Amino acid sequence: MTFFFDARFIRVGHHDGISRFTANLCTELSKIRGLTAIISDPRQLENLPTGIDHVFECEPTSIKELGLARRLNRRGATLVYSPMQTTGSLGKKFKLVLTLHDLIYYRHPKPPSEFSFAIRALWRVYHWSFLPARMLLASADGLVTISHTSLKLIRQAKLFKGEIGVTFNAAEAEYHSNLPKRPKADSNRLIYMGSFMDYKNVETLIRGVGLLPAYELHLLSKISDARRSELQALAAQNGAKLVFHNGVSDQQYLDLLDGAFALVSASRDEGFGIPLIESMSRATPVVCSDIKIFREVGASGATFFEPDRADSFAAAVLKLSGEWKAKSDLALQNSARFDWKTSAAALNDFLKQFD
Repeated sequence: MTFFFDARFIRVGHHDGISRFTANLCTELSKIRGLTAIISDPRQLENLPTGIDHVFECEPTSIKELGLARRLNRRGATLVYSPMQTTGSLGKKFKLVLTLHDLIYYRHPKPPSEFSFAIRALWRVYHWSFLPARMLLASADGLVTISHTSLKLIRQAKLFKGEIGVTFNAAEAEYHSNLPKRPKADSNRLIYMGSFMDYKNVETLIRGVGLLPAYELHLLSKISDARRSELQALAAQNGAKLVFHNGVSDQQYLDLLDGAFALVSASRDEGFGIPLIESMSRATPVVCSDIKIFREVGASGATFFEPDRADSFAAAVLKLSGEWKAKSDLALQNSARFDWKTSAAALNDFLKQFD
Protein backbone atom coordinates (compact mmCIF):
# COMPACT_ATOMS: atom_id res chain seq x y z
CA MET A 1 0.00 0.00 0.00
CA THR A 2 1.01 3.64 -0.37
CA PHE A 3 0.55 5.62 2.84
CA PHE A 4 0.74 9.40 2.80
CA PHE A 5 1.15 11.62 5.87
CA ASP A 6 0.00 15.21 5.35
CA ALA A 7 2.90 17.20 6.83
CA ARG A 8 1.96 20.55 5.26
CA PHE A 9 0.88 21.89 8.65
CA ILE A 10 4.48 22.27 9.81
CA ARG A 11 5.13 25.99 10.25
CA VAL A 12 8.29 27.42 8.79
CA GLY A 13 10.33 29.46 11.24
CA HIS A 14 8.57 28.73 14.51
CA HIS A 15 6.37 25.86 15.67
CA ASP A 16 2.86 26.23 16.99
CA GLY A 17 0.90 23.39 18.62
CA ILE A 18 -0.36 21.86 15.36
CA SER A 19 3.07 22.18 13.79
CA ARG A 20 4.76 20.34 16.67
CA PHE A 21 2.08 17.64 16.60
CA THR A 22 2.59 17.18 12.86
CA ALA A 23 6.40 17.13 12.86
CA ASN A 24 6.86 14.86 15.87
CA LEU A 25 4.15 12.39 14.92
CA CYS A 26 5.37 12.14 11.33
CA THR A 27 8.94 11.63 12.53
CA GLU A 28 8.11 8.85 14.98
CA LEU A 29 5.57 7.17 12.70
CA SER A 30 8.15 7.02 9.89
CA LYS A 31 10.30 4.84 12.17
CA ILE A 32 7.66 2.11 12.46
CA ARG A 33 5.96 2.12 9.05
CA GLY A 34 6.70 3.24 5.54
CA LEU A 35 5.22 6.60 4.63
CA THR A 36 5.45 9.45 2.20
CA ALA A 37 5.23 12.94 3.66
CA ILE A 38 3.18 15.55 1.83
CA ILE A 39 4.85 18.96 2.10
CA SER A 40 4.21 22.37 0.56
CA ASP A 41 7.53 24.08 1.37
CA PRO A 42 11.02 22.48 1.21
CA ARG A 43 11.87 24.13 4.54
CA GLN A 44 9.34 21.86 6.24
CA LEU A 45 11.81 19.02 5.68
CA GLU A 46 14.09 20.60 8.28
CA ASN A 47 11.66 19.30 10.93
CA LEU A 48 11.50 15.78 9.49
CA PRO A 49 14.03 12.92 9.30
CA THR A 50 16.79 13.34 6.74
CA GLY A 51 15.96 11.53 3.52
CA ILE A 52 12.28 10.98 4.32
CA ASP A 53 10.24 10.09 1.23
CA HIS A 54 8.12 13.11 0.29
CA VAL A 55 6.07 14.80 -2.39
CA PHE A 56 5.28 18.46 -2.97
CA GLU A 57 1.71 19.68 -2.98
CA CYS A 58 -0.19 22.94 -2.65
CA GLU A 59 -0.54 24.82 0.62
CA PRO A 60 -3.57 23.61 2.65
CA THR A 61 -5.30 26.99 2.24
CA SER A 62 -4.88 27.08 -1.55
CA ILE A 63 -7.83 26.74 -3.94
CA LYS A 64 -5.85 23.87 -5.43
CA GLU A 65 -6.73 21.88 -2.29
CA LEU A 66 -10.00 21.01 -4.03
CA GLY A 67 -8.03 18.83 -6.44
CA LEU A 68 -5.66 17.29 -3.89
CA ALA A 69 -7.46 13.97 -3.53
CA ARG A 70 -7.50 13.37 -7.28
CA ARG A 71 -3.79 14.11 -7.48
CA LEU A 72 -3.14 11.69 -4.61
CA ASN A 73 -5.23 9.09 -6.45
CA ARG A 74 -2.83 9.42 -9.38
CA ARG A 75 0.11 9.04 -6.99
CA GLY A 76 -1.31 5.67 -5.93
CA ALA A 77 -2.46 6.61 -2.44
CA THR A 78 -4.35 3.91 -0.58
CA LEU A 79 -4.34 5.54 2.87
CA VAL A 80 -3.86 9.18 3.85
CA TYR A 81 -3.55 10.52 7.39
CA SER A 82 -3.95 14.21 8.19
CA PRO A 83 -3.14 15.86 11.54
CA MET A 84 -5.94 18.31 10.75
CA GLN A 85 -9.51 18.09 9.47
CA THR A 86 -9.08 20.17 6.33
CA THR A 87 -7.16 17.89 3.95
CA GLY A 88 -8.95 17.80 0.61
CA SER A 89 -11.07 14.70 -0.05
CA LEU A 90 -13.12 15.51 -3.15
CA GLY A 91 -13.01 12.51 -5.47
CA LYS A 92 -10.76 10.40 -3.24
CA LYS A 93 -10.32 6.68 -3.91
CA PHE A 94 -8.21 6.06 -0.81
CA LYS A 95 -8.99 5.66 2.87
CA LEU A 96 -8.74 8.96 4.72
CA VAL A 97 -8.15 9.49 8.45
CA LEU A 98 -8.52 13.06 9.71
CA THR A 99 -7.78 14.67 13.09
CA LEU A 100 -10.04 16.86 15.19
CA HIS A 101 -7.88 17.92 18.13
CA ASP A 102 -10.56 19.42 20.38
CA LEU A 103 -13.70 21.53 20.34
CA ILE A 104 -12.44 24.58 22.22
CA TYR A 105 -12.81 26.95 19.26
CA TYR A 106 -16.53 26.27 19.16
CA ARG A 107 -16.72 27.60 22.69
CA HIS A 108 -14.16 30.38 22.09
CA PRO A 109 -14.33 31.15 18.35
CA LYS A 110 -11.89 34.07 18.17
CA PRO A 111 -9.34 33.20 15.42
CA PRO A 112 -5.57 33.60 15.82
CA SER A 113 -4.58 37.20 15.05
CA GLU A 114 -1.73 36.19 12.70
CA PHE A 115 -4.21 34.80 10.15
CA SER A 116 -5.28 36.93 7.19
CA PHE A 117 -8.65 38.68 7.24
CA ALA A 118 -10.10 36.13 4.81
CA ILE A 119 -8.93 33.16 6.88
CA ARG A 120 -10.20 34.77 10.11
CA ALA A 121 -13.61 35.32 8.50
CA LEU A 122 -13.73 31.70 7.27
CA TRP A 123 -12.65 30.58 10.76
CA ARG A 124 -15.60 32.42 12.33
CA VAL A 125 -18.07 30.92 9.86
CA TYR A 126 -16.66 27.42 10.29
CA HIS A 127 -16.97 27.52 14.08
CA TRP A 128 -20.39 29.18 14.09
CA SER A 129 -22.05 25.76 14.29
CA PHE A 130 -21.12 22.07 14.10
CA LEU A 131 -22.64 21.68 10.61
CA PRO A 132 -19.47 22.57 8.61
CA ALA A 133 -17.42 20.11 10.67
CA ARG A 134 -19.99 17.35 10.22
CA MET A 135 -19.94 17.90 6.46
CA LEU A 136 -16.14 17.94 6.33
CA LEU A 137 -15.67 14.89 8.53
CA ALA A 138 -18.30 12.92 6.60
CA SER A 139 -15.67 12.23 3.94
CA ALA A 140 -13.32 10.57 6.43
CA ASP A 141 -13.07 6.84 7.02
CA GLY A 142 -11.65 7.35 10.51
CA LEU A 143 -11.00 10.16 12.96
CA VAL A 144 -8.25 10.81 15.49
CA THR A 145 -8.43 13.13 18.50
CA ILE A 146 -5.91 13.98 21.21
CA SER A 147 -7.72 13.03 24.43
CA HIS A 148 -10.52 10.89 25.81
CA THR A 149 -12.17 14.10 26.96
CA SER A 150 -12.32 15.33 23.36
CA LEU A 151 -13.53 11.95 22.16
CA LYS A 152 -16.53 12.15 24.49
CA LEU A 153 -17.32 15.70 23.37
CA ILE A 154 -17.11 14.70 19.69
CA ARG A 155 -19.53 11.85 20.30
CA GLN A 156 -21.89 14.10 22.27
CA ALA A 157 -21.90 16.63 19.42
CA LYS A 158 -22.48 13.80 16.90
CA LEU A 159 -19.66 15.08 14.73
CA PHE A 160 -18.51 11.69 13.48
CA LYS A 161 -20.19 8.28 13.30
CA GLY A 162 -17.19 6.12 12.50
CA GLU A 163 -14.22 4.85 14.47
CA ILE A 164 -12.36 7.41 16.60
CA GLY A 165 -8.85 6.85 17.94
CA VAL A 166 -6.97 8.74 20.64
CA THR A 167 -3.41 9.90 20.01
CA PHE A 168 -2.11 12.01 22.89
CA ASN A 169 -0.28 15.24 22.40
CA ALA A 170 3.19 15.25 23.98
CA ALA A 171 6.14 17.41 24.99
CA GLU A 172 9.30 17.84 22.98
CA ALA A 173 12.13 15.38 23.62
CA GLU A 174 14.29 17.93 25.45
CA TYR A 175 11.77 18.12 28.28
CA HIS A 176 12.54 14.49 29.13
CA SER A 177 16.34 14.83 29.23
CA ASN A 178 18.91 16.15 31.72
CA LEU A 179 16.43 16.38 34.58
CA PRO A 180 17.54 18.47 37.56
CA LYS A 181 17.98 16.86 40.98
CA ARG A 182 15.54 18.54 43.34
CA PRO A 183 14.90 16.50 46.48
CA LYS A 184 12.71 19.25 47.94
CA ALA A 185 10.81 22.41 47.08
CA ASP A 186 13.37 25.19 47.16
CA SER A 187 11.56 27.96 45.32
CA ASN A 188 8.76 30.46 45.84
CA ARG A 189 8.22 30.83 42.10
CA LEU A 190 4.86 29.95 40.55
CA ILE A 191 4.91 30.07 36.76
CA TYR A 192 2.14 30.51 34.23
CA MET A 193 2.58 29.71 30.54
CA GLY A 194 -0.31 30.60 28.26
CA SER A 195 -2.28 33.41 26.73
CA PHE A 196 -4.18 36.09 28.62
CA MET A 197 -7.58 35.50 27.05
CA ASP A 198 -10.60 35.74 29.35
CA TYR A 199 -11.20 32.00 29.69
CA LYS A 200 -7.60 31.51 30.82
CA ASN A 201 -8.71 33.20 34.05
CA VAL A 202 -5.32 34.59 35.04
CA GLU A 203 -7.09 36.99 37.39
CA THR A 204 -7.84 34.15 39.83
CA LEU A 205 -4.13 33.31 39.97
CA ILE A 206 -3.27 36.92 40.77
CA ARG A 207 -5.90 37.20 43.50
CA GLY A 208 -4.70 33.88 44.90
CA VAL A 209 -1.06 34.95 44.98
CA GLY A 210 -2.23 37.97 46.95
CA LEU A 211 -3.18 35.46 49.65
CA LEU A 212 0.29 33.88 49.46
CA PRO A 213 2.82 36.55 50.52
CA ALA A 214 5.71 34.10 50.36
CA TYR A 215 5.16 33.39 46.64
CA GLU A 216 5.54 35.30 43.38
CA LEU A 217 3.75 34.64 40.09
CA HIS A 218 5.82 34.64 36.90
CA LEU A 219 3.82 35.30 33.71
CA LEU A 220 5.92 33.99 30.84
CA SER A 221 3.99 34.69 27.64
CA LYS A 222 3.97 37.79 25.47
CA ILE A 223 1.42 40.34 26.61
CA SER A 224 0.08 43.62 25.27
CA ASP A 225 0.75 46.83 27.18
CA ALA A 226 -2.97 47.32 27.83
CA ARG A 227 -3.45 43.83 29.25
CA ARG A 228 -0.31 44.15 31.34
CA SER A 229 -1.59 47.39 32.88
CA GLU A 230 -4.90 45.69 33.76
CA LEU A 231 -3.15 42.83 35.53
CA GLN A 232 -0.69 45.11 37.32
CA ALA A 233 -3.58 47.14 38.68
CA LEU A 234 -5.28 43.97 39.92
CA ALA A 235 -2.04 42.81 41.54
CA ALA A 236 -1.66 46.14 43.33
CA GLN A 237 -5.21 45.87 44.67
CA ASN A 238 -4.52 42.35 46.00
CA GLY A 239 -0.92 42.72 47.14
CA ALA A 240 0.28 40.08 44.66
CA LYS A 241 3.90 39.82 43.55
CA LEU A 242 4.07 39.55 39.73
CA VAL A 243 6.98 39.15 37.32
CA PHE A 244 6.23 39.73 33.63
CA HIS A 245 8.62 38.02 31.20
CA ASN A 246 6.78 39.02 28.00
CA GLY A 247 7.99 35.94 26.16
CA VAL A 248 10.78 33.46 26.85
CA SER A 249 13.03 31.27 24.72
CA ASP A 250 12.77 27.48 24.88
CA GLN A 251 15.88 27.31 27.08
CA GLN A 252 14.63 30.05 29.37
CA TYR A 253 11.36 28.19 29.75
CA LEU A 254 13.18 25.00 30.70
CA ASP A 255 15.30 26.86 33.24
CA LEU A 256 12.22 28.50 34.77
CA LEU A 257 10.42 25.16 34.99
CA ASP A 258 13.42 23.57 36.65
CA GLY A 259 13.52 26.26 39.30
CA ALA A 260 9.79 26.60 39.93
CA PHE A 261 7.72 25.49 42.89
CA ALA A 262 4.89 24.69 40.50
CA LEU A 263 3.34 25.49 37.15
CA VAL A 264 -0.13 26.96 37.68
CA SER A 265 -3.27 27.43 35.60
CA ALA A 266 -6.76 28.61 36.52
CA SER A 267 -8.16 28.06 33.02
CA ARG A 268 -11.90 27.48 32.80
CA ASP A 269 -11.51 25.64 29.50
CA GLU A 270 -8.72 23.98 27.52
CA GLY A 271 -8.21 21.87 24.45
CA PHE A 272 -5.43 19.84 26.08
CA GLY A 273 -2.85 21.54 28.30
CA ILE A 274 0.65 21.16 26.86
CA PRO A 275 2.27 23.29 29.61
CA LEU A 276 1.08 20.72 32.17
CA ILE A 277 2.95 17.97 30.33
CA GLU A 278 6.05 20.12 29.90
CA SER A 279 6.12 20.90 33.61
CA MET A 280 5.52 17.32 34.75
CA SER A 281 8.23 16.11 32.34
CA ARG A 282 10.66 18.25 34.37
CA ALA A 283 9.34 16.75 37.65
CA THR A 284 7.78 20.10 38.52
CA PRO A 285 4.30 19.66 40.05
CA VAL A 286 1.20 21.34 38.64
CA VAL A 287 -1.49 23.31 40.46
CA CYS A 288 -4.46 23.69 38.14
CA SER A 289 -8.18 24.23 37.87
CA ASP A 290 -10.45 21.26 38.31
CA ILE A 291 -11.73 20.80 34.75
CA LYS A 292 -12.15 17.50 32.88
CA ILE A 293 -9.23 17.80 30.49
CA PHE A 294 -6.84 18.77 33.29
CA ARG A 295 -8.05 15.77 35.30
CA GLU A 296 -7.16 13.55 32.35
CA VAL A 297 -3.80 15.14 31.61
CA GLY A 298 -2.66 16.15 35.11
CA ALA A 299 -3.97 13.07 36.92
CA SER A 300 -1.80 12.20 39.94
CA GLY A 301 0.82 14.80 39.06
CA ALA A 302 -1.48 17.74 39.69
CA THR A 303 -3.13 19.43 42.66
CA PHE A 304 -6.58 20.77 41.76
CA PHE A 305 -8.64 23.76 42.85
CA GLU A 306 -11.97 25.42 42.01
CA PRO A 307 -11.20 27.68 39.03
CA ASP A 308 -13.03 30.82 40.17
CA ARG A 309 -11.95 30.78 43.81
CA ALA A 310 -8.70 32.51 44.72
CA ASP A 311 -8.82 31.00 48.20
CA SER A 312 -9.11 27.51 46.70
CA PHE A 313 -6.01 28.18 44.58
CA ALA A 314 -4.07 29.47 47.58
CA ALA A 315 -5.09 26.44 49.62
CA ALA A 316 -3.91 24.11 46.82
CA VAL A 317 -0.49 25.78 46.76
CA LEU A 318 -0.16 25.46 50.53
CA LYS A 319 -1.26 21.83 50.36
CA LEU A 320 1.42 21.13 47.76
CA SER A 321 4.08 22.64 50.01
CA GLY A 322 3.53 19.78 52.45
CA GLU A 323 3.80 17.03 49.83
CA TRP A 324 6.05 18.55 47.18
CA LYS A 325 8.53 15.67 46.78
CA ALA A 326 5.78 13.06 46.46
CA LYS A 327 3.95 15.20 43.90
CA SER A 328 7.18 15.82 42.00
CA ASP A 329 7.71 12.06 41.69
CA LEU A 330 4.10 11.51 40.63
CA ALA A 331 4.33 14.32 38.08
CA LEU A 332 7.35 12.71 36.44
CA GLN A 333 5.69 9.28 36.45
CA ASN A 334 2.52 10.68 34.92
CA SER A 335 4.42 12.55 32.20
CA ALA A 336 5.66 9.22 30.81
CA ARG A 337 2.19 8.70 29.29
CA PHE A 338 2.81 11.61 26.93
CA ASP A 339 5.62 10.61 24.61
CA TRP A 340 5.74 10.96 20.81
CA LYS A 341 6.96 7.40 20.35
CA THR A 342 3.99 6.13 22.37
CA SER A 343 1.60 8.40 20.49
CA ALA A 344 2.93 7.22 17.12
CA ALA A 345 2.47 3.59 18.18
CA ALA A 346 -1.13 4.33 19.20
CA LEU A 347 -1.79 6.03 15.87
CA ASN A 348 -0.22 3.15 13.97
CA ASP A 349 -2.42 0.63 15.80
CA PHE A 350 -5.50 2.70 14.90
CA LEU A 351 -4.48 3.02 11.24
CA LYS A 352 -4.03 -0.73 10.80
CA GLN A 353 -7.79 -1.22 10.43
CA PHE A 354 -7.67 0.95 7.30
CA ASP A 355 -4.64 -0.73 5.68
